Amino acid sequence: MCACQAIWMKRVLAEIEHLVNSCTQIMCDNSSTIKLSKNPVLQGRSKYIDIRFHFLRNLSRKGSIELKFCKTHDQVADIMTKPLKKDTFPKLGKEMGMCTEEEII
Repeated sequence: MCACQAIWMKRVLAEIEHLVNSCTQIMCDNSSTIKLSKNPVLQGRSKYIDIRFHFLRNLSRKGSIELKFCKTHDQVADIMTKPLKKDTFPKLGKEMGMCTEEEII
């Protein structure tokens, strides 16, 4: 979904004549997805892979996106999508720009 949104945003920007020539970096915590996107060889175990991985592989090959590895506990987006440990929530919140109650008072 992130890759689809990135491609859509590039097209919107191109329509308003704001060209973005660099590839979009997408942080991913799934190393298998990154390896499949970089490896053009279709192996026996990856024979029945979902279409979305082939979509990512094609975008990666064209240079539209670049998948970069990001450790699971460093994924800032996780703060909105899953329950986190007590010490992880404030760390990711700070990276996102949220302030703590102590900082407000």
